[in-house]
Amino acid sequence: MQALHQANPSLAYSYYVWELYRSCSYPYFEQPAYLSYPSPYGNERFSAQPAPANAIKDYGKQPVVINIEKTAKQNDTFRTAIWTGEHFQVTVMSIPVGSDIGLEVHPHTDQFIRIEEGQGLVQMGKTKDRLDYQVAAGEGDAVMVPAGTWHNVTNTGSQPLKVYVIYAPPQHPFGTVHQTKADAMAAE
Repeated sequence: MQALHQANPSLAYSYYVWELYRSCSYPYFEQPAYLSYPSPYGNERFSAQPAPANAIKDYGKQPVVINIEKTAKQNDTFRTAIWTGEHFQVTVMSIPVGSDIGLEVHPHTDQFIRIEEGQGLVQMGKTKDRLDYQVAAGEGDAVMVPAGTWHNVTNTGSQPLKVYVIYAPPQHPFGTVHQTKADAMAAE
């Protein structure tokens, strides 16, 4: 510790504070997560147990707490709505290798896309013929799509691209489940 203090006094202090925090009588990082509302995954949000296969459904305007990362990774449908409220909606998507979400624009809907597994190419632009914003994205990346922006995400990896999407306001009807991209295109 003394060598650490001599090398970088502020780092040594940070280490000391962390050790003091970890040794206190209320180790917050080790406490189970208690939920206010019933959860389809139980009260162990951070357990290694996967959610039951039938748990991916639209919980509507009901309060719910779920592990969004596990839900997104578990999902095998092209798109499933998991929460549809008055002002926003959450869906999970699984994009097959070499496929894409599909070039689209939502004139009055902002969109947030979070990549939980895989890698892809994000393209956006003011017109469908000019997608001048192109970025490679992967696990942990978030994509913000302003209303009125043409956009697409293409799976460039070797495994399904697992994402969750937040639309504000909602974009799809309550309970939407599209098994494939063809199903999604037929519904629109």
